[in-house]
Amino acid sequence: MGKHGKHLVWDWNGTLLDDIDAVIGATNAAFAELGLEPLTLERYRELYTVPVPKFYERLMGRLPTDAEWTRMDGVFHRHYWERAENCGLTAGAAELLAARQTSGFTQSLLSLAPHVDLVPLVRRHGIAERFLRMDGRPDTSTDGKSGHMVRHLAALEGIGVERVVVIGDAADDALAAAHVGAKAVLYTGGSHSRASLERVGVPVVDSLAEAVAVAEELV
Repeated sequence: MGKHGKHLVWDWNGTLLDDIDAVIGATNAAFAELGLEPLTLERYRELYTVPVPKFYERLMGRLPTDAEWTRMDGVFHRHYWERAENCGLTAGAAELLAARQTSGFTQSLLSLAPHVDLVPLVRRHGIAERFLRMDGRPDTSTDGKSGHMVRHLAALEGIGVERVVVIGDAADDALAAAHVGAKAVLYTGGSHSRASLERVGVPVVDSLAEAVAVAEELV
């Protein structure tokens, strides 16, 4: 079960993977194809939300139709995955994961990135062995993480939810943690502004090292 049963559930995009520039680049490339104005990083972080169609509603003033969503999602992912291969891990991430594993604590990875794309990318970064389990999105749904978190933790036998802390960069990570009764720490280096993260009501930090330190205090 790991040292004292403490367990971290890590988010991937915008947390362990430093891909916010790729996300902004892909978003604006997709917007250009769709005739929408480009976004700055600051505006993206203020508006971004999960499920992603609600993000587009904030930009367009209405929810996209099913046909518009299918096109937008396809164009974004085409541009994103062209850029993702060049993204590195967030500063200190590899060292933090290794140190925590060496110390006997357990950790896992839960992402809304497609599972078939997530696992090979994590392996290419050389950190797959740090996790008891890695789960990406298994389907094409636009749901947030809450349901996925239930299934993820159920598959991690012997880990009590009262000893689990979720570390992510989005309000949805904290909502998923609350949904199962776990704690959460949110990191400012990804998809949300500090102000929007602070509205969630969980600890907000500016580095992954700080995130781990705060997580240790929570459980």
